[in-house]
Amino acid sequence: MHTGEQYHNFMLASERDRAVRGRFQRMALDLLDKNAGILDFGAGTGIDAKTYSAHGHPTFVYEPSEAMRNYLGQHCQDEIGRRTIVSVTSPSECKVQAVTANFAVLNHIEDHAPLFEELSRTVSPGGFVLASMLNPYYLGDARYRWWRRNLTTLMRSGHYAIASESRIHRFAPCVVARAAQPFFRLERLTPRGLGLATHLYMFLLFRRT
Repeated sequence: MHTGEQYHNFMLASERDRAVRGRFQRMALDLLDKNAGILDFGAGTGIDAKTYSAHGHPTFVYEPSEAMRNYLGQHCQDEIGRRTIVSVTSPSECKVQAVTANFAVLNHIEDHAPLFEELSRTVSPGGFVLASMLNPYYLGDARYRWWRRNLTTLMRSGHYAIASESRIHRFAPCVVARAAQPFFRLERLTPRGLGLATHLYMFLLFRRT
């Protein structure tokens, strides 16, 4: 377990994580219309939210962890004071063009179907959900016994959970895409093909139908 401050400092100190975050933010910002609203789902300490707000997007943040929320309140104090960042207790409290879920937020949810149904009431028609998820095909994890032990399960069912305190889940993209229907369709997967073997995170772009 980490405090919000520890998590915040760790993420900013990691060169790899900063690079992944930068790519994710650029993709989200390129897709957003000017001044369009966005919900940062699982906002953590507000690193992404602060960037979206700085680019002129009204930003809502949903974060269930009290430790993360407390530090988000410090990190985004000025934006919260100006109400360019607004905390919500449920996605249904806002209506936006886009929802982002960065750094494996969706990997902590076993069944995505109810979530996508809920987000369909939050995202306006034609809007999108952009999620950064742990890549189950990443060969860098092949050195771990849990990866090798679950490979057959992944190929058979497209999903497995790691036996740990957090019980984090790994999903094949097709499994998440099926859960998103009929409210969203998978429009883009990054990377694709052989790139999936070399990237820890994959970006999934879902378009509101």
